[in-house]
Amino acid sequence: MENRVYGIIGISSIMANWNADFSGYPKTTSKGEVFGSDKALKYPMKKMWEDNGEKVLYIKSIKTENGGYNPRTLKDRYEHIFNTTLGKDVLNIAKNLFLAIDVKNFGATFAETNANISITGAVQIGQGFNKYTESETQVQNILSPVQDSKAAQKSKDNEEAKNTTLGTKITSDEAHYFYPFTINPLAYKEFMEMGVTDGYTEDDYLKFKDAALKSATYFVTNSKVGCENEFALFVETDKELYLPNLDKYIEFEKTKNKNIIKITCDSLINSFSDRIKSIEIYYNSYTTDVKTGINNVTYYNIFTKQVINN
Repeated sequence: MENRVYGIIGISSIMANWNADFSGYPKTTSKGEVFGSDKALKYPMKKMWEDNGEKVLYIKSIKTENGGYNPRTLKDRYEHIFNTTLGKDVLNIAKNLFLAIDVKNFGATFAETNANISITGAVQIGQGFNKYTESETQVQNILSPVQDSKAAQKSKDNEEAKNTTLGTKITSDEAHYFYPFTINPLAYKEFMEMGVTDGYTEDDYLKFKDAALKSATYFVTNSKVGCENEFALFVETDKELYLPNLDKYIEFEKTKNKNIIKITCDSLINSFSDRIKSIEIYYNSYTTDVKTGINNVTYYNIFTKQVINN
């Protein structure tokens, strides 16, 4: 693959918590802006790839040890997915690393004894900011089905302490996150020259694109139920065209009937029409309309992948 790709991935969160901070509340900046980290987006991608049989290095896994369960170390994980010992051959280790789909896309910092390898990923994903200004945090009280044994022991005569414990579930009533991303297929040029990898390929890009379109919808946990892929923009350009992050050109609003995603970088994109290979927009056409003046766009239903006559 030679062409660069610029784009946006949009995630909707309805009565869910896409990315919580350590307090359990949706992650915010110091100015109170709700956002999701790139890690929150990459994890569902990696989980989907792993469940589809791909080699994924940077994901938590468990091993049995001393009669219990413990997370694998990086060395353990490497040896587990590649079915080999780590060894001291740095070039061979690097070759194996590039066989992992998450490393091939996002890069790696592999710091182990006899092997300190840094790989800058071809795919770079920024922070995803919530563009829906009316978003509010909801706190729900939840009763546990089991008794708080410690509280009951401290106060055997206290009937309240014997009751089931009270917990909380924190969600956003509605949020819409938009992540910018850039793909530079030449990122692995030095490793290609060393014979470590064949570079970032069309197949790697298609696997990333597939995950970008459905991994949030695919990944279901208690806090992520209600999180779905709702939008994606892919702008494929020649290898020497450099564009800014496109998420700053996204506006979101709600109307009585549908959500509106407005893309305001029309003049920017159209001015490079002779250097742009293709522009694709995927979106949830059942809940959302997309408004833009960008020329030569092909629109798709994000779930069915069928072309939409927008």
